[in-house]
Amino acid sequence: MEFFQEIGLFLAEAVILVTAIIVVIIAIAAASQRRKGGEEGYIEVRRLNDRYTAFHDAVRSFTEHAETRKVREKAEKKSAKAEQKQARQQAKEEAGNEDGKQGDGRLFVLRFQGDIRASETESLREEISAIAPELRAGDEVLLCLESPGGMVHSYGLAASQLHRIRATGASLTVAVDKVAASGGYMMACVADRIISAPFAVIGSIGVLAQLPNFHRLLKKNDVDFELLTAGKYKRTLTMFGENTDDGRAKFVEDLEDTYDLFKDFVVLNRPVVDIEAVATGEIWYGQRALDQNLVDELATSDAYLQTRLGEIEAFEVRYVPKKSWQEKFGMAAEAGIERTFLRLWQQGASRFLP
Repeated sequence: MEFFQEIGLFLAEAVILVTAIIVVIIAIAAASQRRKGGEEGYIEVRRLNDRYTAFHDAVRSFTEHAETRKVREKAEKKSAKAEQKQARQQAKEEAGNEDGKQGDGRLFVLRFQGDIRASETESLREEISAIAPELRAGDEVLLCLESPGGMVHSYGLAASQLHRIRATGASLTVAVDKVAASGGYMMACVADRIISAPFAVIGSIGVLAQLPNFHRLLKKNDVDFELLTAGKYKRTLTMFGENTDDGRAKFVEDLEDTYDLFKDFVVLNRPVVDIEAVATGEIWYGQRALDQNLVDELATSDAYLQTRLGEIEAFEVRYVPKKSWQEKFGMAAEAGIERTFLRLWQQGASRFLP
């Protein structure tokens, strides 16, 4: 039985390798096609009040007594007529108001799932461009943010996109259910208000850089590496050349400067934090982050959203990029590889379980 298990694992690994090669080839072809034809997409908007009401009604249809339902539906129809009359009156008032700032606020919900390159910044930019002309005083934008951080310039751009929301006069709330660390917190601190789940990971205000150096390996095997530059600090550290103390010192100096810029950015956007206490590279879970003023409230994004749905109209806005069939196939293959790896890991881990 042990022999057949090993054979099975070997075949699975072979399938993974072949599939990975195919995915890479398809991804290269898809990227080439995008460069030729351009990338298009569309904005998708859905009214969340209707969505959550439908969910509630689905459950209530099984739990509510028939007579009670009749009384409730009659009351709801009466209430709906009154709301329609009020909406018509409000529309007239807004039409007669020159600056168009009257009326109740609205909630626009955006989502950002961050990776090391902050790849969703492009979608975030399109979503903000779509809602910015519509935003007015009294409106709120809720960004459901999840990110462990990544490249400084990528997350700097993402944070700058959020400043566009603040510039409209609308309020910005960021909700973190799992993690907003490093570049993720750089984005979060732009908000008027930060909400965190009790065990979400918050903070990691710091900068790091790391790279391997193969110079000794190349030298041992009599392989020369030449790097030609113009400018004393055009390249400070390299992977293949011999690094110098002067180059290392300059590299650290640049890291420290980036670190200072990060701290200044947090202070500018969230002056309530004691920056010297929190800018140590440490992370805090939700409750501890609240104690450090890194967040303003403990709640999940779902709890906050459902509370607001009872008070305001809410719309989820999402940019949907157009994908070629190669990209769709690649995503399906990638998901299949992830599932296979997970199964293999679970099988391997099960051998060590009682």
